[in-house]
Amino acid sequence: MAKVLIVGAGAAGLMAAGAAVRQGHQVTVLEHMDKPGQKILVTGKGRCNVTNDCPAEEFLRHVRTNPRFLYSSLGAFPPAKTMELFEGLGVELKVERGRRVFPVSDKAEEIRQALLRYAQDADIVHDGAKKLLLEEVTPEPEAAPAAPENPRHPKKKKAGPALRCIGVRGTSGREYRADAVLVATGGVSYPTTGSTGDGYKLAQQAGHTLIEPVPSLVSLVSHDADCKKMMGLALKNVTLTLFEDSKAIFDEQGEMLFTHFGISGPLTLSASSHLGDMKKHKYHAEIDLKPALSEEQLYDRITRDFALLANHAAQGALVKLLPSSMQPVMVARWGIDPATKANQITREQKRELVQLMKHWRVSIDARGDLAHAVITSGGVSVREVDPKTMQSKKALGLYFAGEVLDVDAYTGGYNLQIAFCTAQSFANHL
Repeated sequence: MAKVLIVGAGAAGLMAAGAAVRQGHQVTVLEHMDKPGQKILVTGKGRCNVTNDCPAEEFLRHVRTNPRFLYSSLGAFPPAKTMELFEGLGVELKVERGRRVFPVSDKAEEIRQALLRYAQDADIVHDGAKKLLLEEVTPEPEAAPAAPENPRHPKKKKAGPALRCIGVRGTSGREYRADAVLVATGGVSYPTTGSTGDGYKLAQQAGHTLIEPVPSLVSLVSHDADCKKMMGLALKNVTLTLFEDSKAIFDEQGEMLFTHFGISGPLTLSASSHLGDMKKHKYHAEIDLKPALSEEQLYDRITRDFALLANHAAQGALVKLLPSSMQPVMVARWGIDPATKANQITREQKRELVQLMKHWRVSIDARGDLAHAVITSGGVSVREVDPKTMQSKKALGLYFAGEVLDVDAYTGGYNLQIAFCTAQSFANHL
């Protein structure tokens, strides 16, 4: 039986605690928030998109950063096992569009409670982690080679970890000694839920490289005044294309939302994870408001609508084509005299309307802030972590799981599944 210390009682930490307890280990979890699992409550708009019901191979195609790192852990604990685990904990699940998996109750609290039940035999202590307790490892004497070494081609000797993690000093000053320490502190998104970047500081104490954390799966800021005019307008079944300079780098159909600061919603969150250095590149989005129709089909549809609404002014003629809050904005961007009757609108003007509806342009001026990002991209470099065991290559006895690692995926339940499978890998290799 090992003494296991887990820093962070979020999705990864609670999953690891429950799995480690079932392996017969003595588990202590440190959580600096008053209530464990806070971030779970804001996932999936409070409904908790717990995983994605797809095979491991398909899952990896939705992992944006370092998918190969997950081959082993996801293979051992795929989405099907996550679903089986939660159903075994009494949570009824349902699969929605895009294979997103939610509790039937649509309540994230049910998932949080299930994880707390899973980890109920662990000791959850209200304390943070200030410092890793590290000691130097004395290199073991090398055994004599079985055969004489060729002096022209000497074998490269890999240096093992020079440190061992033997515990943590809490923010309270108390020391917690352990055989294995798992850092499962999340990233730096939604800091009010406890993700304050503490895990990055702990990793650096052991000499780990940190990939700079940036917001991912985040709303996008646009200085386009039209967004504010349409704030609150949700568009369904539209296609959003994101351009870097003049090259399309993301294209997907789904739902999005105009806000007072720009655009948001599922499509926007997914598109945001494709943004690179905004100082080096210019970005803009184009929205196809009628992706089911070709330009010619849309032209014919507009012609039929305008014939039916012949005596209506330009805005009234758009009543069957666009939501009401978008109609005056479209007329203004179209540049047509609002008093123009539908039967006076020329072919050329209809062609211009087709272009606007198929290529509604929105400038992208900044990412939304880290505080409101769904996840953080960046974190502990996976080159310095064993993908099978999640153990640090810098310090024996130190492990990482979940969002603190430099692994992230698109929206759709993938990121929680990454937290769960990396946590299980840790527990199963103690």
